[in-house]
Amino acid sequence: MPETRSLAQAIRERSWKSHGASEGAGFMARLLKGHATRDDYTALVVQHFYMYDALEAAAAQLSGHPEFEAVNDARLRRMPAIEADLAHLMGEGWRTRISPVASVTRYAARIREVAAQGWAGGVIAHHYTRYLGDLSGGQHIKRVMQRHFDLGDDGVRFYIFDIDDIDAFKNGYRAELDRMPWDDAEFERVVDETLAAYQFNTDVFVDLEASRPTPALA
Repeated sequence: MPETRSLAQAIRERSWKSHGASEGAGFMARLLKGHATRDDYTALVVQHFYMYDALEAAAAQLSGHPEFEAVNDARLRRMPAIEADLAHLMGEGWRTRISPVASVTRYAARIREVAAQGWAGGVIAHHYTRYLGDLSGGQHIKRVMQRHFDLGDDGVRFYIFDIDDIDAFKNGYRAELDRMPWDDAEFERVVDETLAAYQFNTDVFVDLEASRPTPALA
């Protein structure tokens, strides 16, 4: 067991290296430094479509479960915003022109597997990883994309939440995690699943970097 019984603290401590590796992946580093193209950003939004399609289907499947309902706030739902962003970035017919990278296919499959098991803690692990990331570093990504690609709200609606005080919301979410009635074994399972979620996210950035077009030789 970790020294602290706080799930949020344990996740922060044990996922820190994974979090750093994720941010340091070439694709994400280029995006955050403003060195990426609009097509690079659009490719990321496309992958979000497949991630959140699985995650929000899992949320619907676990709806009503007392543990999951403690963190299942409707204001977090992202699919309508993702669809609006893709329509703005890609135009009509965008659904026929998108596909997931291999790591996103695996990522979505894992989320669906956890949901099919009815494992609330496992779904919460992915829920926490994605949504609190969107409410934290995602807000910086939004500002960089708006500045670099001259976007208003259209194109970055994914990062815009109907939440007045984001910091208070995140603190409340973490407090709910700490009140979960999990024994030591379940606590460890959830932390491990969260670390797996971080790895999936790193793998997505690696795949996106690998899929970038090779510059033509002069």
